[in-house]
Amino acid sequence: MAKWGEGDPRWIVEERPDATNVNNWHWTEKNATPWSKERLTQLFLDFKIVQSDIECVVNKVEECNGEATVNNRKGKLIFFYDWELKLKWSGRLLKNSKLSHNGKLTIPNLSEENNLEDVEITVTIDESNDESETLKQFMYNVGRDQIRKQLGVYIKELKEEYSKNLILPKKDANSSESTPAQAKDINNAKNAAQRAAAQIPTAAISSSNNNVTSKPVGCKLDVRSLTMTEEFQCNANDLYNALTKPEMVTAFTRAPAKVDAVRGGEFVLYGGNVHGKFEELVPEKKIQQSWRLKNWASGHYSNVIIELEETSSSTKMTLHQTGIPASEYTGMKENWHRYYWISIKQIFGFGTTFPLGPS
Repeated sequence: MAKWGEGDPRWIVEERPDATNVNNWHWTEKNATPWSKERLTQLFLDFKIVQSDIECVVNKVEECNGEATVNNRKGKLIFFYDWELKLKWSGRLLKNSKLSHNGKLTIPNLSEENNLEDVEITVTIDESNDESETLKQFMYNVGRDQIRKQLGVYIKELKEEYSKNLILPKKDANSSESTPAQAKDINNAKNAAQRAAAQIPTAAISSSNNNVTSKPVGCKLDVRSLTMTEEFQCNANDLYNALTKPEMVTAFTRAPAKVDAVRGGEFVLYGGNVHGKFEELVPEKKIQQSWRLKNWASGHYSNVIIELEETSSSTKMTLHQTGIPASEYTGMKENWHRYYWISIKQIFGFGTTFPLGPS
């Protein structure tokens, strides 16, 4: 091991208490995962979003999966964080109603690779009705921006907190005889923290105050609800399998299909034009999905509930779909009929064969 004053100074261990990472040349790393989980939990504990006659509250972080680290290499700070969050929220209309409605927010891609405005936030509700759909649209149009601001607070604080002491001053940098170059090194940690924090756009940062009053963002999406019934000449188990088994879904859609029929599992049909998640599954009885078309507004999902009732000679299927963009309503009704019910009857022999087309 070389002594101070000999050899390449980048690799010398100085006579100093820590005796490590001289001139900040070596890779050093801090684990920011525990701190991040605690901070994200704090930022979304009883976080209020209020506007005129609507009040919504992010009650807590239900799931927080991922990691965060901060590294120093050659005096440069490198931040890695990758999180998937699930938040529980509730809301109510302040006028003419005392009912509270619950839902979830899913954030699958909070990472240094994505800008805050590109972070996906999915809004769902537990039970669909006129009031809850209004709250859902509020969280979509207004709430998501406030959530992104809280995420911006986390990123800013991560970069400030974990810049400290990662870039170390050189030998004698604190002495009165330090050179201008050494004096510059003393400020490296402070400057690095400031530079890192400056990477977060000012508009993306809000106070960590849990009470937020927002101005209108975007426009309200006009949505419709659809209910339709269909009778199938089969038992409930066969129809349930046709809607949940990958090989059977592939058969009636006539295209490769991804179907993971478990709670939270994803489905992707018709080349990605239809996709979503299973929210609830009751074999032979009920299928509930967060469902969307590819061309809908980013992050907007409808709620689909398919209920099956077996009779002595057939199975009655009732579909109830809420949150359909008004411009898609007519086409939606026709497409369920054409590409689901008629196709299922033709492929599996569950009913009289009809010509492909709306009724």
